[in-house]
Amino acid sequence: MNRTEQREHIFMLLFRVEFNRKADMEEQCTLFFEEAETDISEKDRDYIRSKYEKIAEKLPEIDSMINETAKGWDTQRMGKVELAIIRLAVYEIKYDESVPTGVAINEAVELAKKFGQDSSAGFVNGILAKFA
Repeated sequence: MNRTEQREHIFMLLFRVEFNRKADMEEQCTLFFEEAETDISEKDRDYIRSKYEKIAEKLPEIDSMINETAKGWDTQRMGKVELAIIRLAVYEIKYDESVPTGVAINEAVELAKKFGQDSSAGFVNGILAKFA
């Protein structure tokens, strides 16, 4: 599995955060991997789960950064798809030195095109450009 595919799975787990209590997310992770449409290797599962957990740990900080940066928007008003994508990208930009900023933004825009509405890619790009 390549990084783009791993990132897509991480996004899907982050999306579940909005609909489940924090205490339920361990079970949600287990269900996610059981329900996965493709076979995910143990190595990929470990990477996806590890990165998801690192992001989930920092969600209050990430949301605070988003709220400070996204003028006229806050995390409560954003669409759930866009919010999950932005959270993932902000984590990669601010905390993951192995991912170049341009790659994080480009991958986020591609996720928005795939999972969001017509205007999602532009919205995500606009917010993330302020972090770059």
